[in-house]
Amino acid sequence: MKVEAIFQNGVFKPVSPPELREGERVHLTIERVAQGDIAEIEAVARGAALSRLRAGIDSMNFCSSGPLPSRDESHDRS
Repeated sequence: MKVEAIFQNGVFKPVSPPELREGERVHLTIERVAQGDIAEIEAVARGAALSRLRAGIDSMNFCSSGPLPSRDESHDRS
């Protein structure tokens, strides 16, 4: 398995979630990424973050019964 990661504040942070169980121990081999590959890795990370955001939004349950309040009603301070 090959996992792209960023070393930040003394910790390796995967660019996308690896297929591992929580708490599973692994051996790491560190290989520096060529400067030209960084843009591609960042694009993959943005895509993964966007997918997680969309999945989170899709899983939210927004429901409303009746009409939405007017601006005046929602800003009523009394």
